[in-house]
Amino acid sequence: MASPRTPFEAVLHAARDVTKLDCALDAEMLGTALLGSVYAIAEEDRSSAVREFVSDFLSATARRRTAAATTIRTVFAALVPDAVGAASVKPGTQAPSWSGQLGKVRLTGSYAYGDVYGDQTSYLATFAYDDSEAGGPEHAVVALVDHNIGITKDVFVGGPAERILGQVREMCADDELTWFREEDPARLRGEVARHLDITDELGDLPDEGSLATDRALVGHRLALLPAPAPPVLGDDVEPLSTAERDRLVRAFLASPEAARFGLHQVAEADLASLHFCLSLVLDHSASFPDADPMRWSPAVAGLFLLDWVHRRAVLDMDDAAMLPRVVRSWAAYAARQRALPGEAASQTDTSVEEMVPEFVRLYTTGERRSPATAAVAQLMAEGVDPNDPEALDAWIEANRQRLGDDPVQ
Repeated sequence: MASPRTPFEAVLHAARDVTKLDCALDAEMLGTALLGSVYAIAEEDRSSAVREFVSDFLSATARRRTAAATTIRTVFAALVPDAVGAASVKPGTQAPSWSGQLGKVRLTGSYAYGDVYGDQTSYLATFAYDDSEAGGPEHAVVALVDHNIGITKDVFVGGPAERILGQVREMCADDELTWFREEDPARLRGEVARHLDITDELGDLPDEGSLATDRALVGHRLALLPAPAPPVLGDDVEPLSTAERDRLVRAFLASPEAARFGLHQVAEADLASLHFCLSLVLDHSASFPDADPMRWSPAVAGLFLLDWVHRRAVLDMDDAAMLPRVVRSWAAYAARQRALPGEAASQTDTSVEEMVPEFVRLYTTGERRSPATAAVAQLMAEGVDPNDPEALDAWIEANRQRLGDDPVQ
């Protein structure tokens, strides 16, 4: 057989046996997998790329009369109802008996679960067809939101819903570091969709999981849930003011956690490093989409000590010696403020302790410094204060030839 000449021909070929499927859910799973390839290769606004592809596909195949062609058109129209031409697509005369059940589902439950640190939240919604025989079994839609990177990191559609829900309940019941609750459907839709919008704009998708293949079907199911309340003006998390940061630092330094790590009364010579390290801790917390200076975990500590601080700050030897101690103390203080289980606090402390050798190595090699940070580090190594304009100008003038700059005209 000759190779398909267009992407539309390739889709028709891949869907040639769609009429032989047993139920609407099987057809929707095939359809979302086919659209997943479009989502995966799009360079930007992936959701719009899928919608435009479906619009073009429906237009290009409008005169196809085979049972497979008319059926996959119906499947795509059900999955992406806002595509141009989707509303006018009708099942063909040879349509499978399950065609009338495409997209005809109702919500049967909505839940959320995650880790006590707040690194990730999974949202789970279960759906049933109006006609379970033609439509298919009750199934679950699961979306994983990663709060550290601010995206919906993965989505998954599977069944039977009762089995998946039971496994989640059992997992959370046996682990004190996880939680589980029923969730308001509107909030579920709002949180998953808000983070999916960011995912859709990524240049590179997360490597593992079924994000691309299940994206279209998840989007369809989310749209069936109640719309979230519109954001209220002022709802966005505002950066901490200088006064608020000062209050946080004072409260921390008066805490038993600060005393335990000897930070409540450091030598005068170490005060500058202590407050610089605390400012870095607060700056890093503010860099997250949902900023919270009390949200610390092994993952957050790793992002800070092994990546962010090397790219964003220039540490001297005193700062580098002080920083891991500050992180251990602050994480312990934050865990108490959030009433986390003792095991959670212990795991974070152990993780930070284990990161110290790698932190020291990265500090020593400077391999993760950004160009700007590396330049400032070089200035400081040569005894130049980056905050002194005259000293900076003198250094630039003395190093023009090395830097390859032309004299300022």
